[in-house]
Amino acid sequence: MLPMVLNVAGGILCVALVLTFTRLVLGPTLPDRVVALDQFAALVVGLIVVSSIQTGRAEILRAAIVLALISFLGTIAFARYAEKRGRP
Repeated sequence: MLPMVLNVAGGILCVALVLTFTRLVLGPTLPDRVVALDQFAALVVGLIVVSSIQTGRAEILRAAIVLALISFLGTIAFARYAEKRGRP
């Protein structure tokens, strides 16, 4: 039962990655693209976690943690940039 659930989760994550990448490319504004990039990183983290569970290798979870941290910091940096840019 668990392998089937993991395969379905991986498939759903892959579809979401394609849709998010479309938003990343076509996003009309810069904030749309930044949110899409953050979402893309979160989906990749999900794929890494699913892969880790499927393979039983916990070492690759470190990559997921690092990617999540970098994505979070990038989003915070963009928010600060957007906030300062909005001031006259």
